[in-house]
Amino acid sequence: MTAALRITRAQAVAHRLKVHHLVDRLPAGSYVEAARYGLQDSAPRAALVSLHARVEDCEPGAWEADGLLQTYSPRRAVHVLPAADWGVFTVGRLPDDPSVRREVEQAAEKACRMLAGEPVRATRISRDEGALVRVGAAGGRLAVRWDTTSLTVREIAPPDVDPAAARAELARRHVHAFGPTAPPTLAWWAGMHPRGARQVWQQLAGELLPVDFEGQQAWILARDEQAVRAAGAVRGVRLLPAEDLGLLGADRAGLFVGPAVRRKSTSYDWYHPNGVLIDGELTGQWGRRGGRVEIGLDRVVPARIRDLVAAEALSMPIPNASMRVEFLDP
Repeated sequence: MTAALRITRAQAVAHRLKVHHLVDRLPAGSYVEAARYGLQDSAPRAALVSLHARVEDCEPGAWEADGLLQTYSPRRAVHVLPAADWGVFTVGRLPDDPSVRREVEQAAEKACRMLAGEPVRATRISRDEGALVRVGAAGGRLAVRWDTTSLTVREIAPPDVDPAAARAELARRHVHAFGPTAPPTLAWWAGMHPRGARQVWQQLAGELLPVDFEGQQAWILARDEQAVRAAGAVRGVRLLPAEDLGLLGADRAGLFVGPAVRRKSTSYDWYHPNGVLIDGELTGQWGRRGGRVEIGLDRVVPARIRDLVAAEALSMPIPNASMRVEFLDP
C-alpha cells in the first residue's frame, strides 16, 4: 500500500512529545495518566524524573502514588505502570507460543510458592529465585517495590484480561505514543517475538495508516492523522532521563526507540546520560548525584532559557535533597 502521508522527523517528535505530555504538563496528581505508556525506573529514580517532566507540582512519592505499580519489563528493568493497565503490560506481552507461556506460568507459580503470601525483600531471595521472579513477572502475578536502595517482591491477583485483547491494546498504545513506527520497533519495545508483532499488526490493520517517514515505510493510528499533520513547533524546557531519549532518537531501522539510540552530542557520558530538551530539540546533557545537578549545554542560549533550564533542575522532587545546579560551560 502506498503511503499518502509524508511525515518529517520534526512532526514525529512534536507528536510524540505532545502525546507524552512533555509539551503541556498534566494537572497536579495526574500520575496514572502520565505513566500510561510505562515509565522505566532505572537509577537514580528515572521514573520520578519522567513524572516530573509530565506533571505539574510533582511530589517526591509520585512513583508509588495510588493507581501505580512496579514490575519487571521484558529487559528486566523495573517499570512504573498504571494498575488499571496491569494486564496490558504483562499478559499483553506474552507470546502465543504455548511452551513460552507455560515457562512464564511455571516460573510465576514457583515464585509465588516461594513468597508464601508475604512480601519478601530481594536480599532474602537467591539468584535462582530472582530469575524466577524476573521470568514470571510477565504473567502479571508478581509486583515489586524498588526504592533505589532495596527491592521487595509480592504476589498480586492475576489480571482478568483476554491475552489477545491485551496484546492488541499494547500494540495500539505503542503506535499512538511512539508512531510513526513499525512491527520490528513494536517487537523490541514490547519484548515480543517479531512474528508475534507482525501478527498483532495484521490484527490492527484496519486502525493503522501507512505513512512515509523520511523515506521509510511506517504506520500511525488512523485516528491520529490530523494530530500528526497539525503537529507544530514545540516550545518549552524539560530535563529528560536517558530512558525518555528514544522519543528523539532512532532504532536500527531508523524509526524510533531501540538499542541504538542516536546521541546529538559526543558530550554524553556515563555521568551525564540524560537530555536537556529545549523547544523540542536535544540541546545538552545532565547528570545528578543527590541534589547536585550538572548541566552541559551544547550551544549558547539566551539567559532567559538558561534560567528556565536551571528552574527545571531546581524543581526536581528528589527526596531528602537540597537541589543545586552547576552549569558545565564549554
